[in-house]
Amino acid sequence: MIVAAVRHSVDDFDQWKAVFDEFPPTEGGALFARVNRAVEDPNTIAVVAGFETLQAATAFLENPELKAKMQEGGVIGEPRIELYEEVAVV
Repeated sequence: MIVAAVRHSVDDFDQWKAVFDEFPPTEGGALFARVNRAVEDPNTIAVVAGFETLQAATAFLENPELKAKMQEGGVIGEPRIELYEEVAVV
């Protein structure tokens, strides 16, 4: 499994979440998606999503609709995107 972690800041969490719900990673092929907020700043978001393959994760992350939704949701600056290969579940 490939795990994508996307971290970014937003203008307003509630506005961002409403837009996120219109196009969650599960609509783009993810097996799961989890939304997390930074403890010290509730407008800093980390979304973690799991994909069957690297190609599926890349396809979602490079989808122009994702970029448009991020802008619509008030994402500030460039998101930090990291991809991981799951090697163990404990």
